[in-house]
Amino acid sequence: MAGLEIPQGLSRDRPVLIAGPTASGKSALAEAIVARDGGVIVNADALQVYSCWRILTARPSPADEAALPHRLYGHVGRDQAYSAGHWLRDVAAVLAAGRRPVIVGGTGLYFSALTEGLAEIPPTPPALRAEADALLARRGVAALLADLDPETAARIDCRNPARVQRAWEVLRSTGTGLAHWQDATGAPLVPLADAEALVLHPGRDWLGARIDARFDAMMAAGALDEVAAELPFWQPARPSARAIGAVELVAFLHGEIPLTGAVAAAKVATRQYAKRQRTWFRNRMRDWRGLTLP
Repeated sequence: MAGLEIPQGLSRDRPVLIAGPTASGKSALAEAIVARDGGVIVNADALQVYSCWRILTARPSPADEAALPHRLYGHVGRDQAYSAGHWLRDVAAVLAAGRRPVIVGGTGLYFSALTEGLAEIPPTPPALRAEADALLARRGVAALLADLDPETAARIDCRNPARVQRAWEVLRSTGTGLAHWQDATGAPLVPLADAEALVLHPGRDWLGARIDARFDAMMAAGALDEVAAELPFWQPARPSARAIGAVELVAFLHGEIPLTGAVAAAKVATRQYAKRQRTWFRNRMRDWRGLTLP
């Protein structure tokens, strides 16, 4: 897939942030910038951090990583807890090394934490996490939403079960709503005013065609073998299991659906994920420099 051109007037020394939906070409743009100006490519994708997935999450290839410096890719085990707070601390360590960062990914929460700050909320006790999991499974998102404080409920994405559960856990474990914690947030690690912040806005049809082509390329590169290697460790409740296409290919390997159906379902799931990303970026990144794609 052809790479994007480096935007005119882009600073050659300030930090660069590149956000965009999956398959939009943001990684290639990051590589072009670092190849031209130097620096280090830093991952801001919540699934590319896992060591068990390279092909399925479109992580940089070994050749890409050898050609240019990359950080925070594949450094987390499949069963490790890894939050925006963990990522922010890892980014802080990368920044401390002094190289100009080009931070690229599709996880909006990571970029919000980076540019707006992140509340230091105590971790959820395992017993409470299990209670939340059980409540969600038994009664659905509405049961968790009903317990939230109004300020938090008005602020979070109430259609996202993971976000609702997180808010419920925070309130139950600390006695204080997530909105209050967010309002007490400290200074950001990379203020937006100090960075070159780019967000890609691709057309739906153009992006859909790229998503389909990329998943076909993933399959040709061995995505099914990668998922098969994970079967002995597969636990669908783990965050690492959210890699798009994993659930569908696991279903094929278990004999539940044909391969053509699994591939088609994975492409649909990827398009749905991209739609959620685009909505986040339009609503939360209005102050970023938008790059409109076909």
